[in-house]
Amino acid sequence: MNKPIRKAVFPVAGLGTRFLPATKAMPKEMLTVVDRPVIQHVVDEARAAGIEHFVFVTGRNKGVIEDHFDNQFELERTLQERGKARELEALLRDLPGPGQTSFTRQQGPLGLGHAVWCARDIVGDEPFALLLPDMLHHAPKPYMSDMIAAYEANGGNIIGVYEVPHDQTHQYGIVDVEDANAKVSMINAMIEKPAKGSAPTNLAISGRYILQPEIFDLLARQERGAGGEIQLTDAMITLSQSQPFFAARFDGDIYDCGSKIGFLTANVAYALAREDLAPDFRAALKALLKD
Repeated sequence: MNKPIRKAVFPVAGLGTRFLPATKAMPKEMLTVVDRPVIQHVVDEARAAGIEHFVFVTGRNKGVIEDHFDNQFELERTLQERGKARELEALLRDLPGPGQTSFTRQQGPLGLGHAVWCARDIVGDEPFALLLPDMLHHAPKPYMSDMIAAYEANGGNIIGVYEVPHDQTHQYGIVDVEDANAKVSMINAMIEKPAKGSAPTNLAISGRYILQPEIFDLLARQERGAGGEIQLTDAMITLSQSQPFFAARFDGDIYDCGSKIGFLTANVAYALAREDLAPDFRAALKALLKD
């Protein structure tokens, strides 16, 4: 029987230089998509999938993330005194329970693989989910739920994938699979940014993973790769020699909030999905586009 997926790791130590000066004093993960920080959207996805423990790998100037996932007694008391019951209820509903969050420091820009390795003692000897906060997966059902279902059915390691244009595959990590049309398929190979025209499929890694704990030992020994960083993909390729990897296809919309266009597009998409905002927002967009 497969061990359950109880913990999720969120690497949030990045500097967010593409959003300067907005991120000079505020973490990029706290930039809002409509009225929720990007990191809250991703935690919501994990929480809806049944994740019980949220592990944040942080860096300098990221204390506001920890504050965001904690009680703010003065604010809560003020909302209560002013009779803002709905706002207070929403605030409390978003909070993880006591003991459900952990924070650890990466302390240096050594790449995604190093960030994951920094969570090793908190995760322990059990499989875990890994969610990259920049990548918002927009769909009616939380995508991590589908990934956990794929893990429960197949075991091993699961990588989230989605289709990208064939002429853009050189910009992504690409997987080769046994059946490119299947919802879940065995991975034969992982290629980081293949040369133009050489990609075996157009299935790109989407920033969602379920990994076995053996990845930590490999990351501890992993030599630095591209950019002088410890690359997660390199360690996964090594792990795939002894454990199966499966691709779980995501069929919704993905917004890369690490880029300005992706972030702006996410705001539009998420606003149009809100019943309380969509009619007025759509009218405002139409008026703006006429100009």
